[in-house]
Formats: sequence, structure tokens, C-alpha cells
Amino acid sequence: MIRMVLAAAAGGVAGTLIRFGVANWINANWPRYFYGATLVVNLLGCLLIGYLYMTFLERPEIPVELRVGLVVGFLGALTTFSTFSLDTLRLLESGQVGVALAYLALSVGGGLLAAWLGISLARL
Repeated sequence: MIRMVLAAAAGGVAGTLIRFGVANWINANWPRYFYGATLVVNLLGCLLIGYLYMTFLERPEIPVELRVGLVVGFLGALTTFSTFSLDTLRLLESGQVGVALAYLALSVGGGLLAAWLGISLARL
């Protein structure tokens, strides 16, 4: 168990540093497009989680510590949007279209509503 915790932590540090670096680079070069950093890491995370998911399915001998370090640690720190995207695709692939659409709507709509609510509460 401690090996998985350390793998997640190491991956998390790497993901955090890359996200920080991408954000600083984009903000320094294109400050008008501040949202670009989030877009870049989210798209990169989606690409990587799709690749890793299929790789891990086809190669079960890959150690669980490496899987946890890359997916939970690295991608979890880089972006959680990648996990959301994979979850939605897996629901669609399994024929659970209604659940996938509800998950999509609740995640996006609920996330926007929760952010607005948080801002509103902070303004009180």
C-alpha cells in the first residue's frame, strides 16, 4: 500500500509542476488567453488517459504502482477532466447513454452552479 501512496504522490508532484509550468508559460506569452492553460492540460490529460487506459487493458503485467502513479497521481494533478471524459466514454460504450448524458449534464451544469454558489456565498 505504501508503494501505491508514494507512486500517487510522485505522479502528483510531476502533474502539478507541469500544470504550473503550462499555466505560467501561457500567461506569460498570451495573457489574454488565460483559459488556454486549462484547455491545454485538459486536452492533453484526455489524450493521455485514453492512451493509458487502452495500454493497461492490453498489458495487465504493468505494475499497479505505475498505473496509480500515472493515472491517479500524474493525471489527477494535471487535470480531473480527463477522468470525467473517460468515465463518460465508458458509460457510452457500455450502452448507458442516459446515465452518460445525465452525468455529463450534472457534471458541467452542476459544476457551473456550484462555482456560482461558491462565489455568491463568498460575496455575502
